[in-house]
Amino acid sequence: MHILLIEDETDLRVMAVEGLRRRGFVVDAVGSLAAARDCLGVVRLDAAIVDRRLSDGEGLSLLPELARHGVPSLVATAYGDIEDRIAGLNAGADDYIVKPYDLDEVAARLRALLRRPGQRMAPVLMQGRLRLDPAAQQAWLSDTPLDLGRREFALLQLLMEAAPNVVVRDTVQDRLYTLDEAVSPNALEAIVSRLRRRLAPAGCEIENRRGIGWRLVQGEVP
Repeated sequence: MHILLIEDETDLRVMAVEGLRRRGFVVDAVGSLAAARDCLGVVRLDAAIVDRRLSDGEGLSLLPELARHGVPSLVATAYGDIEDRIAGLNAGADDYIVKPYDLDEVAARLRALLRRPGQRMAPVLMQGRLRLDPAAQQAWLSDTPLDLGRREFALLQLLMEAAPNVVVRDTVQDRLYTLDEAVSPNALEAIVSRLRRRLAPAGCEIENRRGIGWRLVQGEVP
């Protein structure tokens, strides 16, 4: 699940990014409205956390643009009064949370956003004995949960969504890494290799199209 965090308090931004990544999210973080607008349309986003009071303007002004890109919004504010929450919801916020917030609650609210009718989160994906629930951030082999790292999970979701078509390398990198993360030459191959080993009992194979990308195919179940 790829999240854009818009927060101009540096300490809070760093804490939130680290905490959400530990909880399985891919997070891009920016400190201004201008930087947030630069991100829209560059990477596929599943949701955004938007601070109300930013150095270059009112966070609510970004909500219509997020909506046009199909990105649901969780608005964060230090002001917890009812009038402030109503203003945010009337401006188009999909949900609201008061700072300082608990990251477990933030994670739960983000997942709840993507389970709502009308949001574009993919339905539960099935291929052979594999089942993947994007909203729950969990995959299963038959009824046994798979212990996947966040990038392994994101790669599996991407391959299952596209199967049996090839997913090009640039698309994989955009889904698995944030804009400010350096990607070593063999990083993607290492993730593919780990996921391939985990999928072997399911009879699913990750087929490499050299120089192009990868695709998920159903082989023989061992």
